Amino acid sequence: MTTTEAPAVPWGDVLGQEQAVATLRAAAGDPAQLAHGWLITGPPGSGRSTLALAFAAALIADGPHDEQTMRQVLAGTHPDLTRLRTEGVIITIRQAREIVERSYYAPSTGRYRVIVVEDADRMTERTSNVLLKALEEPPEQTIWVLCAPSDADLLPTIRSRVRVLRLRELEVDDVARLLVERTGVDPALAEQAARHAQRHIGMAQRLATDEASRERRDRTLRDVLRARGISDAVEVAGRIVQAANDDAKALTAERDEAEREALLRTLGIDDGGRVPPAVRSQLNALKEDQERRAKRSVRDGLDRVLTDLLSLYRDVLMLQMGHGAPLINAELSDELRALASGWEATRTLSVLDDLARTRGLLDQNAQPTLALESLLITITSGRTP
Repeated sequence: MTTTEAPAVPWGDVLGQEQAVATLRAAAGDPAQLAHGWLITGPPGSGRSTLALAFAAALIADGPHDEQTMRQVLAGTHPDLTRLRTEGVIITIRQAREIVERSYYAPSTGRYRVIVVEDADRMTERTSNVLLKALEEPPEQTIWVLCAPSDADLLPTIRSRVRVLRLRELEVDDVARLLVERTGVDPALAEQAARHAQRHIGMAQRLATDEASRERRDRTLRDVLRARGISDAVEVAGRIVQAANDDAKALTAERDEAEREALLRTLGIDDGGRVPPAVRSQLNALKEDQERRAKRSVRDGLDRVLTDLLSLYRDVLMLQMGHGAPLINAELSDELRALASGWEATRTLSVLDDLARTRGLLDQNAQPTLALESLLITITSGRTP
């Protein structure tokens, strides 16, 4: 087997990152190449979390033939794996302290204890400082694996204590091929989904398999292209925010109820039974966690819309510059060409700046409807009737 070939377990779901896989496979098998802290970076959808989990499986298992242990790690059920995936806006200090505490436990059955932090860029400075000592002086058999879009998203003090592994950006054909293999969708639909998702694997899979998601994306882009003036901008902004809220509710409602029922069963309370005052604090804590998760879900939905709009005006700019690059939104080529000829490239650059600024505002918890209204009014103000 060559260094670029990977067995099905644990590396089979890692797509298009042969060099990174080779580096981590070698480190998992040779203590001389193994750092105690790693930072895996790459654009959204590049497979950071998938690669981190595969690395954890290779570290914990007793060699490449211990597939049972590796499958347990990949399923997230092995006791020597601690995996932090925040569903809130940020990783809290409490969460950081909990994983730091677990990092000092000796492995129970595996070769190493592995701490995977999938959203390391969501740590504030105070939270990052909680991790510093654990990264400076980890126990001999503890490995930290952090994931973030870029090493610049973490404090320099964190970056100096980890080995950085940068993933390459996938091609549309790579993602489309994976979609066909995983879901069996038509290759043309897979290519469209990969292109519209801008090579983000998770979003591409959703677009390929969920017609409602495809229709919602198309409707939003066409609404923005048709908008003229303040009243249109306000109406479209309202529809976008409402769709994001509805989507978040659909994704979280069933899970929220299942979590509440499971907690009540754990506490020995029958369905519909009276909740004693002594355990109400636990239910309230669960509710607060669910509300934070819903808030992030809405924000992530709005960020996806803004990412789609960035792709739209990127296409416009490519047409204006005569670049010849393939259009992300090729299905809207007539509308895009009309818009490209309707205003100057400097105006398109301004819109792209406004979109990036709005993403930043939402990241700082700006009121979504007001932020989108302001953005769309700015966009439509430079458009001819």
